[in-house]
Amino acid sequence: MEFLTIFLSSLIALVSPAGLVLDRVAENAVRSQFKSVEQLQVRVDNAPSYQIVQGKAEKVRIAGRGLFPLSEFRIAALDVETDPIDINPRGGGKGLKLDRPLQAGVHLVLTQADINRALSSPTVTKRLRDLGASALEDSEAQQVQRYDFLNPQVELLPNNRIRAKAELQEQGQSDRLQITVESGLAVVAGKRLQLVEPRISVNGEAVPQEILDPIAKGVTERFDLDQLAGPAVTARVLQLKVVPEQQIDIVAFVRAETPPASPATPSN
Repeated sequence: MEFLTIFLSSLIALVSPAGLVLDRVAENAVRSQFKSVEQLQVRVDNAPSYQIVQGKAEKVRIAGRGLFPLSEFRIAALDVETDPIDINPRGGGKGLKLDRPLQAGVHLVLTQADINRALSSPTVTKRLRDLGASALEDSEAQQVQRYDFLNPQVELLPNNRIRAKAELQEQGQSDRLQITVESGLAVVAGKRLQLVEPRISVNGEAVPQEILDPIAKGVTERFDLDQLAGPAVTARVLQLKVVPEQQIDIVAFVRAETPPASPATPSN
């Protein structure tokens, strides 16, 4: 969600009176949010044109293909379309204020090939390990940090399921465990990720259900968009679709408001 917040902030800046609102300039502003971009088109609809000096725009549309928020991680497709944008032109600087909430529809596509390419990066696998540990109890998370995940691969399956395989090696040891995780994916109330009928095996032996249940519960509790997005951003996943052996399609709605003012510090 940190990426979405930064991305939406860049859209707000596009209609700031301090900026030149031309499609090319807007495209460069969006492009600057990524390490590299293969294809990008940005369209700012603004009628009548003088509205822009008042901090208003009818719509911003973004169509990107081959976007790299990290050098090791490729987004196959990202399409964004906003509702009308209305910024208080007197907000200024970091204090840009929205006269109405900024709302946008987002379509995101991640391919199986790109996911596996990202998983070959130690930087990405470390982030995923840390993210997975956050869904566990402290004692379990400490155990996870003792291990390295090697040769991870993801396979997209029918019925909205995924399968992940990796080798688990305790740091300082030579023996490796073969780990296979398979689960369906669902979204509860548009904001919580749910594992559906998860299965885990270690060296071909199934992990007991009494171990799986708390893991699945922890994932649902920890991966809540209301907690991850922060107080000024609301995000809802409208669709999460797994296309076997091809890609994951995500359709989401994002709403950003002016963050609440921090309470003033009393003077002595």
